[in-house]
Amino acid sequence: METIILDANEFNIKLCSDVLQSGGLVAFPTETVYGLGANALDEKAVAGIYSAKGRQEDNPLIVHIASPGDVKPLVVNIPDAFEPLVRIYWPGPLTLVMLKSDIVPDNVTAGLDTVAVRMPEHPVAQSLIQAFGCPVAAPSANPSGKPSPTKAKHVFNDLKGKIPYVLDGGDCRVGLESTVLDITSEIPIILRPGCVTYEQLKGILGVVDIAGTEDVKVPASPGMKYRHYAPRAPLIAVVGSPDKTAEYIAKHIDADMAALMFDDFIFSHPNVVTFGSSKDYATQASRLFNALRKIDDLTSTSIFAQVPPEEGLGSAVANRLKKAAGNNIVDLSD
Repeated sequence: METIILDANEFNIKLCSDVLQSGGLVAFPTETVYGLGANALDEKAVAGIYSAKGRQEDNPLIVHIASPGDVKPLVVNIPDAFEPLVRIYWPGPLTLVMLKSDIVPDNVTAGLDTVAVRMPEHPVAQSLIQAFGCPVAAPSANPSGKPSPTKAKHVFNDLKGKIPYVLDGGDCRVGLESTVLDITSEIPIILRPGCVTYEQLKGILGVVDIAGTEDVKVPASPGMKYRHYAPRAPLIAVVGSPDKTAEYIAKHIDADMAALMFDDFIFSHPNVVTFGSSKDYATQASRLFNALRKIDDLTSTSIFAQVPPEEGLGSAVANRLKKAAGNNIVDLSD
């Protein structure tokens, strides 16, 4: 199969909606990362996502919709927390987990009784879903476990020969996958941190919990159980204050290794890639996955990475780096 990058014009959006209608897959931009889409109500089409990505079948998908009203057929009931959250954060990078209805295939939810739903902000995503006229199931458009794509060329390089089209909507604004919030219980639970932060959600809902990720046997959200976002070389996440982590990395790095550093803590080494200043979490988020892909091109033996503090959007960046590292974490925090 030939894979083609398409300009996101009206004709090509209609072409991609026809592919979805026929049970095929297409990649499209959102404000978070590029997604690999299929008809969310077609079990066979959804199975194609798992095949193309090499994704574990117990890892649920997110269903993308064009309007808040599109939620009702997908769920058993609308929780009280839904309206205030949607009023502020839809369209946008917030995914809400609710009890699913019978029309949602089990392979979308990995057999769970809940479904994750979001309304993307990106105009190309909106136009595609509207043209298709049906919810679209879409994880990130990359091989499972690898850095998520934030550019159309990332998708092309990752999935060429496996999908017919990539709609090019430019670079993704946010750069990290959406916040996933379970609103099925009395106290909502953050299953995956993202651009919509714990502090923002607590300000609206009053009380919010954060799910633990240790020994997760049945992931309730994408990004919970498996090693994700990882470059080819082993990554070592270095946690602590920026001055301590920079000192540690500079002391322990050798000529064959690489380092992912904050802009203001760069040091002299041929394999250093930066991804934003130590206090600019939004820039870190938008540049992280592209930086990990740049490091992949260096063919280093292993990678050190500075990790921001777990506050605000820094929590989401830290989450992705720790997931990329697996158990390879050096903790220098006080």
